Amino acid sequence: MVAGAALINACKLTGRKISELKAVFSGAGAAACAVAEFFESLGVADIIICDSKGIIQADRMKDEHRKALAARTNPRGIKGGVKDALIGADVFIGLSVANIISKEDIQSMANAPIVFAMANPVPEISPEDALAAGASVVGTGRSDYYNQINNVLAFPGIFKGALSVRAKDITPAMKRAAAQAIADFTGDITKERIIPGAFEQGLGEAVAKAVAEAAIEDGVAKAVTK
Repeated sequence: MVAGAALINACKLTGRKISELKAVFSGAGAAACAVAEFFESLGVADIIICDSKGIIQADRMKDEHRKALAARTNPRGIKGGVKDALIGADVFIGLSVANIISKEDIQSMANAPIVFAMANPVPEISPEDALAAGASVVGTGRSDYYNQINNVLAFPGIFKGALSVRAKDITPAMKRAAAQAIADFTGDITKERIIPGAFEQGLGEAVAKAVAEAAIEDGVAKAVTK
C-alpha cells in the first residue's frame, strides 16, 4: 500500500499513466510478490519479476502462488535477468539485495525513470547513483533518506479503519483506499516528497477514514461505530 501510494504520486510528478507503466521487480519473495499484486490491482499491466535466477517463469516456480503470478506477468516475454528486464522500463522496484543494479542499468531504462530501491540496510542502488544516472524519483526503505517507503505509514490506520466498522475482511478496495489516502495526504508533491513522513500527525486518521468508507462500500462492514 505504501509503495502503491509512492507510485501514484511519482506518476503524477512525472506525467505517467499507471496503466502504461513497465515495472520491473528485483526480488520474488513475499514482499515483492505482494507489492507486484497490489500494483496489478492499481492497473499496472506490464510487470516483470526477477529472482536470483532471472525473470520468473511459471515452469520453474515450485509453489502455486508464484506459478500463477509468473504466468500473468512478463507479457512481452522478455528473457534473461533484471538487467535485461530494465531496458526501457519506467519503474524499478527493489525488494532484494544490495547493489544489484548499476548506473548503466538506470540509464538503460525509459527517460527519467522511477526507482524504489528498498533493500535494507543497503539498497539495490544508492539514491545518489540512481539520481546521477537520470532517475526522476527515488525512494528507499531507509529512514536517513527522503521518500522512505515504510509500512508504518499504513499501519495502524488500516486496522483502525477496518475495526471501526467491524469489517470481516481486508479487501483490495480497502487497500487501494489506504494507498490513495496516503498519496493524498502528501500534499504538494516534489521529487523529495512523494509520500508523507512516518510520524506526521493526522495520517493515521486519514487512512482509517478512507479504509472504513471503502469497507462499507465494499459490503464487508458489519456495523458502524462512532
